[in-house]
Amino acid sequence: MAAPEPQGSIRIDKWLWYARITKSRTLAQKLAVSGHVRLNKEKIAAAKTAVKPGDVLTITMPRRLLILKVLKLGTRRGPAPEAQELYEDMSPPPPPKETQVPVAKREAGAGRPTKRDRRQIARIRGFNEIDPF
Repeated sequence: MAAPEPQGSIRIDKWLWYARITKSRTLAQKLAVSGHVRLNKEKIAAAKTAVKPGDVLTITMPRRLLILKVLKLGTRRGPAPEAQELYEDMSPPPPPKETQVPVAKREAGAGRPTKRDRRQIARIRGFNEIDPF
């Protein structure tokens, strides 16, 4: 039997954990206290800050910026599809990846010799292919 959905508000660290934004509640607390989370454009100072449906969270993470609108509060840390129902992702799309730099072409004879080149060098120097010594 599922627990009833809480009414009103929930701690921001619990919500971040329920929504699977962080891997653990401890990391959610650290993220909230470190100043990387804004609630409705205001920096939060404590993990106990309350979040309610309709709030907008702006989270700066090492490699991305998340803008999430809280839709539901949640009652548990469930599977990913259940967690994705807790918020609407309004994040900007990631910047396009840079085009791959083409590999520089070498002129013939530049760089390390190929196996064919090594055989030719061995023949010129008089080495036997079977017994090089």
